[in-house]
Amino acid sequence: MLNTEAFITCAVTGAGATTDKSDKVPVTPRQIADSAIEAAKAGAAVVHLHAREPKTSAGSREVALYREAVDRIRSSGVDVLINLTAGMGGDLVLGGPEQPLPPKAKGTDMAGATERLVHVKALLPDICTLDCGTMNFLAGGDYIMVNSVDMLKAMAKQMLDLGVKPECEVFDTGQLWQVKDLMRDGLLPDPVLIQLCMGIPYGAPAEIGTFMAMVNAMPANAVWSSFAIGRMQLPWVAQSVLAGGNVRVGLEDNIWLEKGVKATNGALVERAVKILSSMNVTIAGPAAVRKRLGLTKRS
Repeated sequence: MLNTEAFITCAVTGAGATTDKSDKVPVTPRQIADSAIEAAKAGAAVVHLHAREPKTSAGSREVALYREAVDRIRSSGVDVLINLTAGMGGDLVLGGPEQPLPPKAKGTDMAGATERLVHVKALLPDICTLDCGTMNFLAGGDYIMVNSVDMLKAMAKQMLDLGVKPECEVFDTGQLWQVKDLMRDGLLPDPVLIQLCMGIPYGAPAEIGTFMAMVNAMPANAVWSSFAIGRMQLPWVAQSVLAGGNVRVGLEDNIWLEKGVKATNGALVERAVKILSSMNVTIAGPAAVRKRLGLTKRS
């Protein structure tokens, strides 16, 4: 079951409150692009990007911020597949246990399917994410990550029309059911691309039983990766390929290289390459990944 030729995705920055914990997390478009290029040179075939507001470090849906980062990567001469988040715009913070409605203005960012994909339409990345379910998320409290069935169908249809490959982000077992329904409705192009997201409260825990249940429920012929957050990120590199998958590392999910040593994206990719190489796993480059996913190189 070992995947003997695996590709590495680097999740460069995310939108979470990690910048106050590590000064290595890139914030500005230049920093994000530079870090993505560093990761690509270290061996990542795919870079997964969020944008952040430079003054506050908060996650942003501002097209200009994405454009600058993407343009810098594309003009660098470094070959790498670009994967943009489409998860922003599904943030709901309820008003509290006794009066959930109206939702709180602070933290709530609810947008329609078209608005959530404005930056994807403008920049046409190779890949963009599709978070395949609604769930209580690691922010806790009254926060809910909202992705209704109709929202997912509408977003998947627009991605299909744009020719951008959806990466189905799956946070728990039932969300694979959603993926299969989207496949049944003809909304996901072959081969379907899936990312198993492990260890995120309150989704699937980063433990072998749950993970293998999800792997065993994977759609036939899916191309898939998985990752775990925090200290489990680097051990999960081996776990994922042993189960037949590909790999994701990066500062979105983990800020440590080892105890007491803060990571950079390049260092995390280098460590992943070292782990895979020691297992006699070949590191697939961008051209091989495009062929596997049925993609053509963007100009």
